Amino acid sequence: MKRITILMAVFALALTTSCKSDKKETPAAEVPVEKTEQFVIKPEGTTVNWTAYKTTEKTPVSGVFTTLNFDAHSGSSVQEALNGVSFSIPVSTIFSKDSIRDGKLQKFFFNVMSDTEFLKGTLKTTSATEAVASITMNGETHDLPLTYTVADDRRVSLSGVMQLKDWNALDALATLHKACEVLHTGADGVSKTWEEVAITIDTYLREQ
Repeated sequence: MKRITILMAVFALALTTSCKSDKKETPAAEVPVEKTEQFVIKPEGTTVNWTAYKTTEKTPVSGVFTTLNFDAHSGSSVQEALNGVSFSIPVSTIFSKDSIRDGKLQKFFFNVMSDTEFLKGTLKTTSATEAVASITMNGETHDLPLTYTVADDRRVSLSGVMQLKDWNALDALATLHKACEVLHTGADGVSKTWEEVAITIDTYLREQ
């Protein structure tokens, strides 16, 4: 009798195990994760261009700063990626394809001002087409209004015009003008160095 009881228990256990192995569990449905596109602005993909003017005909003189310092900044839109970028530019990296001119710009313009080693600032976007660069130069901090355009969703160009008087830099400009007086004389015999400098920032926003 005891043997029959044991055999019945073994049979019941085997039957239960068999039923469990035949049962298939339904895998949990995977929830799709939506990928958010990220736009990233980096120093190596950004150039700062400047254009100054001489003679009464307003002859342009252009160049770049070859070094731009800031930490890579990202956002879910172009406007967000640009907003809040803090930067510094060594003035010693000014480059106009004329080493004599570059030396004069450093010696008779930047070195005449206060805090001459770097130009510093912060970029803030105010709309999908407008921004403000808060720039510190000559110990003065002022806003430079900028407009910007976006091409191919990633190529961005910001532009504005810096009035040197706003940064109390007219004395430095006068020193530069005196050093370049002959070269800034036009066909009319008048020597002139303009107080405005056009700034253009070109960048390519990468995908993160």
